[in-house]
Amino acid sequence: MFTKDDKQLETIIGNNTQLEGNITTKGTIKVDGRINGNIETDWIILGDKSYLKGNIVASGIVIAGYVEGNITAREVIEVKRTGQVKGDLATSKLVVIEGGFVDGKVSMRKDGAKVVELKEKVTEGASQ
Repeated sequence: MFTKDDKQLETIIGNNTQLEGNITTKGTIKVDGRINGNIETDWIILGDKSYLKGNIVASGIVIAGYVEGNITAREVIEVKRTGQVKGDLATSKLVVIEGGFVDGKVSMRKDGAKVVELKEKVTEGASQ
């Protein structure tokens, strides 16, 4: 989902860091430490050792660690195989890799989604 070319990593919270309080920032934030508080950003990547107790609002969210709180993504939420979420999710695109865990309600939006109707193709010589 997340590639280095698409977004610039601007903030890193290391694995020996513990924060209390809310974070509001632009750009991409990478969390490997522990946070007790809400996060609002453009993109967030939660590493496999990360722990977050709080809500997240972002365009894109990648979870490989533990989150206890509600998550709202304008674009996509991806739960990696080591990811654990205890809370409600709201997004237009959700990816849960085998082994990933979600305990909560999931709300999906169809923002800008196109519905394509497939018509049955009738082949020559087929009886009807």
